[in-house]
Amino acid sequence: MSRFYDLISDDRPHLFDGAMGTELYGRGVFINRCYDELNVSNPELVAQIHREYVTAGCEILETNTFGANRVKLSSFGLDDRVEEINRRGAEVARRAAGADVLVAGAIGPLGIRVEPFGPTSLEEARSHFREQAAALAAGGADLIVLETFSSVSEIEQGILGVKEACALPIVAQLTVEENLSTAYGTEPEVFVPRVEAAGADVIGLNCSVGPHTMLEAVERILPLTRLKVSIQPNAGIPRQVSERKIYMASPEYMAKYTQRFLALGVKFVGGCCGTSPEHIRRMAEVVYRASPAATGRPRPRIEVRATKPLPDVKAVPLSDRSRWGHKLAEGQLVTSVELMPPRGVNPEQTLRAARRLRDAGVDAVDVLDGARGQMHMSPLATALLIEQAIGIETVVHYTCRDRNLLGMVSDLMGAHASGLRNLLLITGDPPTTGPYRDATAVFDIDSIGLTNLVRHLNEGRDPGGNPVGDVTSFVIGVAVNPAAVDRENELRRFYWKASAGAEFAVTQPVFDADGLLAFIDELKRRDIWIPIVASLWPLVSLGNAEFLANEVPGIRVPESVIQRMRRAEGRSEEHAVAEGVAIAREMRDRIADAIQGIQVSAPFGRVPLALAVMEGIHGIDPAAAAAHEDEEVIAFKSPWDALRVPTS
Repeated sequence: MSRFYDLISDDRPHLFDGAMGTELYGRGVFINRCYDELNVSNPELVAQIHREYVTAGCEILETNTFGANRVKLSSFGLDDRVEEINRRGAEVARRAAGADVLVAGAIGPLGIRVEPFGPTSLEEARSHFREQAAALAAGGADLIVLETFSSVSEIEQGILGVKEACALPIVAQLTVEENLSTAYGTEPEVFVPRVEAAGADVIGLNCSVGPHTMLEAVERILPLTRLKVSIQPNAGIPRQVSERKIYMASPEYMAKYTQRFLALGVKFVGGCCGTSPEHIRRMAEVVYRASPAATGRPRPRIEVRATKPLPDVKAVPLSDRSRWGHKLAEGQLVTSVELMPPRGVNPEQTLRAARRLRDAGVDAVDVLDGARGQMHMSPLATALLIEQAIGIETVVHYTCRDRNLLGMVSDLMGAHASGLRNLLLITGDPPTTGPYRDATAVFDIDSIGLTNLVRHLNEGRDPGGNPVGDVTSFVIGVAVNPAAVDRENELRRFYWKASAGAEFAVTQPVFDADGLLAFIDELKRRDIWIPIVASLWPLVSLGNAEFLANEVPGIRVPESVIQRMRRAEGRSEEHAVAEGVAIAREMRDRIADAIQGIQVSAPFGRVPLALAVMEGIHGIDPAAAAAHEDEEVIAFKSPWDALRVPTS
């Protein structure tokens, strides 16, 4: 049975690809050519477009066979090659799709009028569709898409012809005008029940109009059918610009309407004329966010853009990028403590804490980025102050939430020029988790896409594959949650992060050693491995433990830990703090042989608690941190200060 039935029956939205014809035209194929015949004469060009859609995140590829029926091929003298062109079209798509992406055999209208509007009989029309569908099935198609039909009678014959040729599922898509009727004046209330009765598995619309009009049509269609609905609009209605028709709808605009389609209940989305791999990439971000737990979903945004390697560029080896990177490359244990950037503009307290960590022998300071939707000083600015004033390396948490793609590239180039090297790339908590509920989030890409972006910079490329001059030398870290509720999805995303170029991973705070060890064992079984840095959190009270357990997504605090904190707090607050440190140290010792790093949170800025958790680790001396506790911190000053002219 076709895997497409699984996509129909699950509770998640799914994504088709975009246009083929306008992409071929944009790559220099003249309109007087038979585009379908390119499956035979230039299969690599067709395959390249297919691959770009797969990279963009689509789950279903349509074959380049929209006009490959006997009637349309006859105008090019190719009517005796129907079977060859369709079969090859399916084979080309099948190879480009790989194991996870499905292939939809595309069948368009015959291009002639079918009764009752023309002389072609229903039986003759059905035989043409049957011939095309049989060849597509033989080439490896997983389903058939009948698309861009205006005549209900013709699409009915298409459905019947496909059913006579094969047992593949059928997506039946008509096209409507701006008045929401077909070119023959047939309204949804008429064509929807007829298509459903003919035996389609999915009903939908494509082509002719842009997403705005299609949204109105969807609102009419959804109440009329029990079938799942598919929508593939054009990138707007084309405009005539200098003797060319240009589709004006941007990828961002298509993504916005994708959200609206999904909110209404549309099951399958995609693009038609004028849509490109970039449109599909932006739509994939929306579809993926709508169902992040989708089993078997292809990797959306795992590559920011398909690129070719730059032959004269050599990446900097991991061991040469930073002290942190050197220890990772050598298999040595790395240590860090997590600090929150200042709430205001005075960094003195943060710098003082960083100096204590440096003196104690900690390798790096983890600088958080707006955790829980809170507002703080920029983590990049904070990290720069720490490194220049204190001399300890930082691991900068950098989120996708607050910056668009251009802003992220600008930030990262500036960070590298300033000397920052170690990054922990995370998607970021949404603003709604914090006190600024009206703040908006960007999420142009997620942490997987951001990992790819940074890897590309390390290879001397921008997101578009263009040379940027010197390579960057970032050490790329990502987050992982061994206690995730949807463990399979977490494992899958971690695989994508590793594939995208991650070089170390930091866990959520660990309170369940057995759970982390089981997660790491599963990574090994799946041959997914990058160095794991375990995050530890010394609890300070029962309330602290209960808050983490109940109100912080992604953290699991076992009931046994909560009970230990309850008993300790029953004795005194000091006993509770000591018990929290003891629990963290027990976690550290249990997992020591399975990890390559320890990251400790300093709850409420209490650095001594973090150092107490690290006591006993080679090279860590908490006593040394207190030796200079009363010394003044000399903060980094801007060169601008030296240029200021006294006013009096």
